[in-house]
Amino acid sequence: MSVTTVPEDLRGSTGPSPSSRSRSLRLSLATVLTRVWLIPVAIAAWELATRQAESFYFPPPSAIVVRMYDLWFSGPASHLFLTEEAAENFGPSLGRLFGGWIIACVVGITLGIALGRSSALYDYINPIVEFARATPPPALIPLFIIIFKIGTPMQLATIVYTVIWPILINTVDGARYLDGVHADTAKVFGLTRAQRFFRIILPAAAPKIFAGMRVSLSIAVILMVVSELVGAVNGIGFLILFKQQSFDLPGMWGGVVLLGILGYTLNASFIMIERRVLSWHRRARQTT
Repeated sequence: MSVTTVPEDLRGSTGPSPSSRSRSLRLSLATVLTRVWLIPVAIAAWELATRQAESFYFPPPSAIVVRMYDLWFSGPASHLFLTEEAAENFGPSLGRLFGGWIIACVVGITLGIALGRSSALYDYINPIVEFARATPPPALIPLFIIIFKIGTPMQLATIVYTVIWPILINTVDGARYLDGVHADTAKVFGLTRAQRFFRIILPAAAPKIFAGMRVSLSIAVILMVVSELVGAVNGIGFLILFKQQSFDLPGMWGGVVLLGILGYTLNASFIMIERRVLSWHRRARQTT
């Protein structure tokens, strides 16, 4: 009896070989380095340029980082290393940011689906929407102060009014242009209105809804700062203005850097959530 020898490359394997894992790790590391190599280069150029200029108004990044640590991140471990000044200003800003963004998401998605599914309602409301979203939000801050007084309600109104438009417009587009095959299938199977909404309309509009939510989140960071520059007693925007008026330029630039880090972190986190929630959409596009 002859014994058949199975070649190694045809034998079953329980997992990737050490060489393939090492190759995958090197590729991942190379991808990360390709994406972030410009950051240290830009920081080094910034450091050299500011030290050469020796301007009081443009401190080097090293001085900004030291000042940020002293002001906001040198607190006790029990307070997550946040100082008292950081706790008094970061928390209110994040509360206004997420509060205004969530309100805008709820109102924008609800109204957007209603407008997208009703042509008559869309024809009546669309001119008002186009006029309202073309009005610069900072120009309405005096009006919001009259209506809501100076304080958190005014700041929330400023954020909501500004960030609702990308969500609303994208939701209208997503809900309006529904695949006819899906709509006919729902009628054939006799789906109820609620079933059509949750199984067909909402999933079809979800990619555009998430696109609008992502854009609006970045805008919310900007409007959070703008709303805190007028009559505020706390917040990151108030902190930046106070440091500027106190001639603490490293502290002022530290606030600007902090906003950049916050915006990048929020955007990266939202992308991760979006990829998980809409993984079915990417798979569907790949199969078509």
